[in-house]
Amino acid sequence: MAFAMAIPTAWFSSLGASNKLLTSSTPFEPFKLPRFWPWQKVKMGPLSVSPMGFGTWAWGNQLLWGYQEGIDSELQRAFNLIVENGINLFDTADSYGTGRLNGQSEKLLGKFIREFEGKKQAKDNIVIATKFAAYPWRLTPGQFVNACKSSLDRMQVEQIGIGQLHWSTANYAPPQELALWDGLVAMYEKGLVQAVGVSNYGPKQLLKIHDYLKARGVPLCSAQVQFSLLSMGKDQTEIKNICDSLGIRLISYSPLGLGMLTGKYTPSNLPQGPRGLLFRQIIPGLEPLLTTLKEIAQRRQKTMSQVAINWCICKGTIPIPGVKTVKQADENLGALGWRLKSEELRQLEDAARESPRKMIQNIFQTR
Repeated sequence: MAFAMAIPTAWFSSLGASNKLLTSSTPFEPFKLPRFWPWQKVKMGPLSVSPMGFGTWAWGNQLLWGYQEGIDSELQRAFNLIVENGINLFDTADSYGTGRLNGQSEKLLGKFIREFEGKKQAKDNIVIATKFAAYPWRLTPGQFVNACKSSLDRMQVEQIGIGQLHWSTANYAPPQELALWDGLVAMYEKGLVQAVGVSNYGPKQLLKIHDYLKARGVPLCSAQVQFSLLSMGKDQTEIKNICDSLGIRLISYSPLGLGMLTGKYTPSNLPQGPRGLLFRQIIPGLEPLLTTLKEIAQRRQKTMSQVAINWCICKGTIPIPGVKTVKQADENLGALGWRLKSEELRQLEDAARESPRKMIQNIFQTR
């Protein structure tokens, strides 16, 4: 009672329905709940990352995503919004960018980090996860280390958070695989990366590289795989189980199925370019899943994208949806701060199984 009496009644009159101070004279900004709390960050090897990251595949990719250099300012605004909301994991690759724009994604990410004008702590906590392509001319550990150094130069950073092998060569060039693994070990030992990970590794190869790196004293911190309501097959389940048992974090790329789970596209409204050809094959067979996604989204007052991303989070993965606009960034951030109920998870997974079409597997995915 004494505490209540000590508070000026004028203070209460300055509160609106949204519980924000409305007086213009206050020097403080209205209190805004964070998208997630500090204790909800995820351990990934020696790193602490947000429960969701963002992917930068579209940055520089003209063929699939229609990138034009004129959108760079919009990308930067989207990046700033993402970091200001506590996200610190950004995934890129040395192969992202088409033609003369090869490496553009890394260049832009480095530029946006350098020019970020927000809180220094948020800037310092950013974790870059980049992938090094298993090009056929990268035949020795030294060449793979040089690839890492080139990425450091493009981004103008001293160290990369997670250095990842973009894909396995086990399907077509088994001898090259060991050299690439040794390259990961070397870049880790030289301090060029804080941790190492893999991408597009199937269950068998994942176990092999984990054991090889462990014997060399290098922990495998992450495994990136296509994982979504469109890609929840036997391999994905097996990979997730292996990751859980070995303490590896699973990063789920394409959590929105290249956009098919956003609700934006229909058989009569398809994106241009190669995606349109793929969507034409798959979307007509997704009616049960898209209907269920829409119903749950409406019931929870969320968007279909937010529900699809939240499903990935609820499955114990770290989704990295792509982003090209501030609007997309803001919408995808809305996947945080809540969780689907177990019954809703079951409904979505049942609907996914009932849908006759699935996402096409990445051609670089190994067993």
